[in-house]
Amino acid sequence: MNRTIIGKYVNLNTFFHKLDPRLKFLGNILFVVLFFMTDHFITLSVLILVVVASYMVATKSLKSWFFKLKMPFWISVCLLLVNMLTIKGAYQGANVDIPYIPITGKENIDAYVIHRGVTIVNDIYWAPFGGNKVFQLTKFSLIRTASIFLRIYGVILTTTILTISTKPILLTRAISDILYPLKLIKIPTEIITMIISIALRFIPTLLDEANRIMKAQASRGVDFKYGKLRDKTKAFLVLIIPLFVASFSKANDLSDAMTSRGYEPYAKRSQYRQLYIKWQDILTIFVILLCTAFVIVCKIDSIALPNWWIQTFQRV
Repeated sequence: MNRTIIGKYVNLNTFFHKLDPRLKFLGNILFVVLFFMTDHFITLSVLILVVVASYMVATKSLKSWFFKLKMPFWISVCLLLVNMLTIKGAYQGANVDIPYIPITGKENIDAYVIHRGVTIVNDIYWAPFGGNKVFQLTKFSLIRTASIFLRIYGVILTTTILTISTKPILLTRAISDILYPLKLIKIPTEIITMIISIALRFIPTLLDEANRIMKAQASRGVDFKYGKLRDKTKAFLVLIIPLFVASFSKANDLSDAMTSRGYEPYAKRSQYRQLYIKWQDILTIFVILLCTAFVIVCKIDSIALPNWWIQTFQRV
């Protein structure tokens, strides 16, 4: 199975392929919201485990999820370097290599945080260039970077599950049904749905076109991988310009094809495919509600959590 699936439907017979597209679309949005609502690293990790298991079921692959770690990993490395420059910690101990920084909150706003009555100290793990002044690896910088990494990774996986398990025509139907209330205020939802559908359909087409152009230019001696930055910029200009020309050409052909077939944007639509609630949808709704309740419970201060769970509190 292709491990670089992006925005492309894969015809498989899995649990997620049988779900109602409207449920998958709304569930995708809800999980993205839950990823950014979580206050604890442990809570976020539990959500990620659910999404990874769902991804393996939807793709019938035990390895492809691992290859999607590359992009969020490099983003997290850059964010960690920024956090090490901006987040200053506090050390309470007898280590003479790291200066003592009092936990007052006045001299250093990142020295500690009080969460659920527990004072979480931003310990300094590594400070090679002058302790609290230049470069520090602290507890908060590690937790925040890891949480951002998991959030980005979770969004990538949930979006991939939606696109590989839902046919474009059914995804268009789902968006159309969800936007239906906007018709009450005279918003042309059919046109919006068609635009979204065409955009989603063109993503894999343009990726294939870019791959063909790269191979054609490489056969002519253009180097996309090696050389100086200036040479790489020129090489990608050779890729971008033909890709734009091909995109406008395909858009023009699509417009002519739709016009020749009598497409009328403002015509009244009828639905050929009828969607019904099945047992898979009921089970999925139960799991989604369970995950939502889990996140909400973890956010309620009056509900007791283990101290090791509270220690993973993070702010973004």
